[in-house]
Amino acid sequence: MATTDKASPRDRLLDAAAQLFYRDGVSIGVEALCRTAGVSKRSMYQLFDSKDEMLAASLERQIPRYEAQLAAGPQDAGTPRERILYVFERLEEASVDAGYHGCPYLAALVELKDPEHPASVVARAVKERLKAAFRAQAELGGARDPELLARQLLLVFDGASARAGARVEALDDGLATATVSALLDAAGVT
Repeated sequence: MATTDKASPRDRLLDAAAQLFYRDGVSIGVEALCRTAGVSKRSMYQLFDSKDEMLAASLERQIPRYEAQLAAGPQDAGTPRERILYVFERLEEASVDAGYHGCPYLAALVELKDPEHPASVVARAVKERLKAAFRAQAELGGARDPELLARQLLLVFDGASARAGARVEALDDGLATATVSALLDAAGVT
């Protein structure tokens, strides 16, 4: 992702943070961030109190795009089962991209380890919204225990994302959707 001279220093920093944190992890240094963004460290610290705050802002900024990638469309587009499976189909499609490194929100949670870190708070909220979306579809689909199913679906999503991002597991064979189909069958989701 190249930064442009027309973007504000804040936007360039957030773009660089998104790119570098996703590709290299949250331990990337401030100097590398500033160099990639074409912004001085002084300017960075005028815009953000800390690298932690910038990471949180970067993750926050990516939420609409991330959620749009996973959204199954309007409520009237297919059955709840199809809407749930669509999320996993999108995951499988994304996972074959050479630049895929897994879910950025899960990665932040795993790398940071601190549940109170500003970026962990953002990441956890995104994961909770995904679980709530799964739960809503599970309810609409008649699941016997929508909360349990939502937790199971999030577990499969995060596990599949992490394994594909680490290049331990290929998802191009439909493994995630097959696993989710079995869960939906067992839960009675139509």
